[in-house]
Amino acid sequence: MTEKNIFAVILAGGSGTRFWPASRRLRPKQLLPLGPSAPRSLIGATVERLAGLVDEQSILVATGKHLVEGTRAELPSLPHDAFLAEPCAKNTAPCIGWAAALVALKDPLAVVCVLPSDQHAQDAVEFRRIVALAAESARQGIITTIGIVPSRPETGYGYIKKGKVSRSGVHDVAGFVEKPSREIAERYLNSGEYLWNAGIFVFRACDMLSAIEKHLPEMSASLKLVAAAHGTSKESAAVDEFFQSTQSISIDYGVMEKEKQLNVVPGEFGWSDLGSWESAWELSPKDEAGNSAPRGTILVDAANNIVEDLRSQSTQEPMSKKVIALVGVEGLCVVETDDALLVMPRDRAQDVREVVAELKNTDRIDFT
Repeated sequence: MTEKNIFAVILAGGSGTRFWPASRRLRPKQLLPLGPSAPRSLIGATVERLAGLVDEQSILVATGKHLVEGTRAELPSLPHDAFLAEPCAKNTAPCIGWAAALVALKDPLAVVCVLPSDQHAQDAVEFRRIVALAAESARQGIITTIGIVPSRPETGYGYIKKGKVSRSGVHDVAGFVEKPSREIAERYLNSGEYLWNAGIFVFRACDMLSAIEKHLPEMSASLKLVAAAHGTSKESAAVDEFFQSTQSISIDYGVMEKEKQLNVVPGEFGWSDLGSWESAWELSPKDEAGNSAPRGTILVDAANNIVEDLRSQSTQEPMSKKVIALVGVEGLCVVETDDALLVMPRDRAQDVREVVAELKNTDRIDFT
């Protein structure tokens, strides 16, 4: 049985360049079966994780106009009008505001859970419990976020400082902190006072619209025009005008960090942002030498490698498939698709985006 009066907005506009060559412009990371989500796509796993909490008729997916077709194909059970096509990328505040405005047309007091489409949660039951707890907090009129209890001194995430406990399992937000140095991250971890910012937000539609009106008044005025045009022949033009004219800003900078009263619910449900091939290796099953590789890969004196063979599978010529072999190497990432091959040290996983940048600079856009 689903929670009453709760909507979900899935943010699915990312490009996923750190997962090149698997992730491409028209089939980015969230549409791929990466990590433990396989054989489901990451976005498919995200929708499945919401089952029992949010009815599929109450799910909205915000994505780029060029990705709607591919995203809809991954989520065939969602209604046709569940997909919000962004004409251009303007970060998260505009699309969250747009979604909140549409929900408010149905019920201004409805609770909205905003979450990324490309994260992993190992324990779906605990995930739903934490979201339900955040929803109860949001029903009190307080915008609420979910913070991940840190397991290591991570320097790649923003942090949320916990304040006093306002109710069972819910804290006031004492502040947001940018990505810290290693030394500061270790201090955060040891203090027990900080959480990773997972980018999951829960609020009543009316409260988010009020916050946008307070902190981003020009955006708010444009959102009211979009809402007024909803369901009319002028809607498409209103959406285009809104995205062309509004500022590009994240919900974190535009709203969350400016609000005086926020709540946070700490969560431990096996979360990962699946940000790179390194995190895919961390979450994948491995052999006794620490290798994550498909069946048939030859591994000789090789350890702690990840191999992804993503070439097209032919059922007519099963023996024509190329063998991938690693000999005497450690800590490599090897990814092969039909038209590209990536080989790099695992600890350089964050630098894959530079490959995509170089391809664009040399007019090889077809490979991005």
